[in-house]
Amino acid sequence: MSLSETDKLCYAIKTLRPNTEFTIRGNVANEETFNNIEWNTGVDDIGSAVFTKTCPHSEITWTKVKAEMDKL
Repeated sequence: MSLSETDKLCYAIKTLRPNTEFTIRGNVANEETFNNIEWNTGVDDIGSAVFTKTCPHSEITWTKVKAEMDKL
């Protein structure tokens, strides 16, 4: 089975930090896409998901994600 680049991006992030919640828009896995990931950081006072485009996880960087993707 061949993985799409977006699948590789998802797997790489989950490898670095399991249970991380995020949304990827688009189907290209490059640094620009990585920089536009919407990271779920919790819920607000009415129960809606709160997202940020700044990765809140220091262990997840484009360099580390790219290295994991290259392993797949």
